[in-house]
Amino acid sequence: MPGGRPRFGASVGEDGIRFAVWSGSAARLFVSIFDGSGEVEVDRLELERDGSDVFSLHVSGLRAGTKYGFRADGAYAPERGLWFDPDKLLVDPWAVELDRPFRWDGRLSAPRGSGGDTAPLVPKAIAREPAVWAMPAPPLFRTGGLVYEVPVKAFTIRHPAVGQGERGTIGALMHPAIIEHFRKLGVAAVELMPVAAWIDERHLPALGLSNAWGYNPVTFMALDPRLAPGGLQDLQRTVSALHAAGIAVILDVVFNHTGEGDELGPTLSLRGLDSPAYYRHQAGVSPARLVNDTGTGNTLACDNAIVQELVMDSLRHFVLGAGVDGFRFDLAPVLGRSASGFDPDAWLLSAMRRDPVLGDRIMIAEPWDIGPGGYQTGNFPENFLEWNDRFRDDVRRFWRGDDGTIGTLATRLAGSSDIFGRSGSTATRSVNFVAAHDGFPLADLMRYERKHNDANGEQNRDGHNDNFSWNCGVEGETDDAGIIHTRRLAQRALLATLFASRGTPMLAAGDEFGRSQGGNNNAYAQDNETAWLDWEGRDVDLEGFVARLAALRAATPALAEPDFLAAAPRDAAGVAGVAWLTERGEPLEESDWDRPERRRLTMLIADGSGNRFAVLVNGDRRGTAFALPGRAGFGWAPVGPEPEPAGSGYMQVAGRSVAFAAERPL
Repeated sequence: MPGGRPRFGASVGEDGIRFAVWSGSAARLFVSIFDGSGEVEVDRLELERDGSDVFSLHVSGLRAGTKYGFRADGAYAPERGLWFDPDKLLVDPWAVELDRPFRWDGRLSAPRGSGGDTAPLVPKAIAREPAVWAMPAPPLFRTGGLVYEVPVKAFTIRHPAVGQGERGTIGALMHPAIIEHFRKLGVAAVELMPVAAWIDERHLPALGLSNAWGYNPVTFMALDPRLAPGGLQDLQRTVSALHAAGIAVILDVVFNHTGEGDELGPTLSLRGLDSPAYYRHQAGVSPARLVNDTGTGNTLACDNAIVQELVMDSLRHFVLGAGVDGFRFDLAPVLGRSASGFDPDAWLLSAMRRDPVLGDRIMIAEPWDIGPGGYQTGNFPENFLEWNDRFRDDVRRFWRGDDGTIGTLATRLAGSSDIFGRSGSTATRSVNFVAAHDGFPLADLMRYERKHNDANGEQNRDGHNDNFSWNCGVEGETDDAGIIHTRRLAQRALLATLFASRGTPMLAAGDEFGRSQGGNNNAYAQDNETAWLDWEGRDVDLEGFVARLAALRAATPALAEPDFLAAAPRDAAGVAGVAWLTERGEPLEESDWDRPERRRLTMLIADGSGNRFAVLVNGDRRGTAFALPGRAGFGWAPVGPEPEPAGSGYMQVAGRSVAFAAERPL
């Protein structure tokens, strides 16, 4: 089969199951077989070790559907990074399905000999027959299309058209009402926030909270049963339905850490099998300390061959088994980091590009973490798109009213060549966004100047402090009609800027209709109405505005082309690729760029056929008549979601807004 079958996990054959797992430090490894309920251990068999630290055993008579887990014995020396304890049932890192979700329990962290058997507390892996793998068609997505970030449960749990039994699951994304919403917005790819099985952070249950985002995985292939009660088939069917609608599927994957956390965390899988091999540890430190480049307590050792094999097998599993189009990598510098720092040519990053299964998939990096040299925006290989936090922050700062931001705004509109053109590339790899799951939703950017995260139980210490947000005069909700109008304009201005920019736009689900989190900018622990999308209370006018923006971008190739906007070369008609003009229709001079109070510009784009399109940005409070340069035989016409009045050679642009115009033959 393409890419080869994984050599680890539970391989179901006609005469039984072969179990295999890797450990370089364990003395003995066992497989525990459970009855159909997953509650009773009916057998415990020792695996045989070969010379490459692979422990395996073929067990005759077992069939698909068998529930199992591993146990490892060896030295128990946490001060050396060794947590071997045969009382801890360990989930197979190569598990493809689990019989229940993970649940936090303090006994999962108990020292050896003090916590009892954890089998009643841990999900059991379910052995499955090999999927009928086939090389999928090339991805439907192309650079410049709209990526729509979806938290699976929060997105559908309150949708009135989705049946109660389907709400909050991957399968709900197949509902015709959901697909119609995607199509209305012109979504090119849905990006599913993590769907692999995760566990709550250990401090959340005591607060009555639970993880709502899934960025705390334990397994990498097994889907969380709460999202996919039917296992991989649920994802496969959903991908097929979305593909039939012309929509690609990207999975947000977390290969930087696991839910086993720091030295005080639970022993669930990799820690109990061989922590020094699967996780990075601080060299020469005693007691052993886990490297924490992720801010979550541990960091996967992606420079270790066994971790690399696990990552590659996981990615192939979702491409070949479910047909997904690509992946977004959370805190991605870990994938290319070794003890000597980040390397864009690291084995794992290069292997993804060369792999026959993965080489044509969409790859998106979140190019930063908190480790040394952790900010790597613009430094990933050419086959990776990258989240662009500079776009997010510079666009927010401009529309907030910060001085001296007109130049950075133009750079972001043109594709961020200062970041993605350093290698000599002529095409941008920027994923542009103004809001994402992490931080304020769009509507809260102009409602809250400060974060309000008290509901997270951390005395408002969590979450980012620098949000470049503003409240338009009042913190939070208000009945003041003037402030409400100002906020309405600000939302539309940020959205219009997003859709007018070169690069790949990303929209967080619900931002198209004004979702709010009440000022919480770190809602990872709010698996409740704070994070759940309110479909019945949505702003349908704003939703229609976004749909019209998407239609305008789709109908205007000059907006979505991948190349950076640049003044040269000129097209066949002698029209520059882009010209930057003042509101008077004159070229912006260096002195204009340097004026800190400048709040207006026109971005004049020409395509290869000589057609011209204008993006008119008015960051001032006052409406302004923008002059547009004329050509014999052509005239300007307003286009876009809210066309502004046009006269002979000018367009009226309201204050704090973006307008669009297209040149038409007379």
